[in-house]
Amino acid sequence: MPKTLLFAILASVAALLSCPSTTNAEEAKPAMTTETKLAKPEKSGLLPVNGLNYYYAVYGKGEPLLLLHGGLGSIDMFAPILPKLAENRTVIGIDLQGHGRTALGDRPFSLEAIGDDMADIVKALGYRQVDVMGYSLGGGVAFRMAVQHPETVRRLVLVSTGYAADGFYDEMRPQQAQVSAAAAEFMKDTPMYKSYVAEAPHPEDFPKLLDALGNFMRQDYDFSADVPKLKMPVMLAYGDSDMYKPEHEIKFYQMLGGGLKDAGWMRENLSQNRLAILPNRTHYDVFFAPELTAAALPFLNGETKVKSWDEVVSETE
Repeated sequence: MPKTLLFAILASVAALLSCPSTTNAEEAKPAMTTETKLAKPEKSGLLPVNGLNYYYAVYGKGEPLLLLHGGLGSIDMFAPILPKLAENRTVIGIDLQGHGRTALGDRPFSLEAIGDDMADIVKALGYRQVDVMGYSLGGGVAFRMAVQHPETVRRLVLVSTGYAADGFYDEMRPQQAQVSAAAAEFMKDTPMYKSYVAEAPHPEDFPKLLDALGNFMRQDYDFSADVPKLKMPVMLAYGDSDMYKPEHEIKFYQMLGGGLKDAGWMRENLSQNRLAILPNRTHYDVFFAPELTAAALPFLNGETKVKSWDEVVSETE
């Protein structure tokens, strides 16, 4: 396989990615050196759900936050930001189907099915409702969970997540179509493969996982009809150099009711939903950006009030 094709495939897998690809790993390393290993969780284990044994880990105390990782990753990918999230929250990390310490199994891989699984896991852990933050593949799962089981989701943060396949830049789709088990041998020096074999209960399933992800990415999907079903507060977060087209990100926000008119002097037209565009961030590094937690936590905590101009002026008089 030519190296240029391998890099293209790695970039395509990064549509579901958890780690920087070979082409940009060196650039991302400085930001990852602060903390790359998670502390021991307060609670962890395997939960049998719909024919799969899902690994979960719980950190911190407070309002529950379900945290869902990107493709070819695991809970551990959030190591740089999870301690901040867990300062005042109970963070529930899940290794998604075929990822981390959760085996792939024989069940077809679909966002809808995994979204159902997440709702069942929340209930099995004793929670009636949780906040949810998902990145990339995890964002797609979070989206389906919120659509299919809205009673389980209080607030929703979708990081680098689209609502339709045409939201990717056009050159990404042909590359995604080439992801398959045939790439497994050429990926053995990548961080995706190394992290997989270090954690997976069946490391030999890596080619099967690539096939499953490839079949998934070759599907043409459009969830636009489901976007209005998201009645809970939603935040969309992207890097300003993400793999989604800016017009797709804005359209998503508008479909949620945001960005349709001026908010007004007294914020009387302010949407309950939020859009965060993080500067100098891409799809491959936005998930561990400190700016992400700075933007997401106030939203997840329901903090909407800011000082008005009148209040700021009065304080300086």
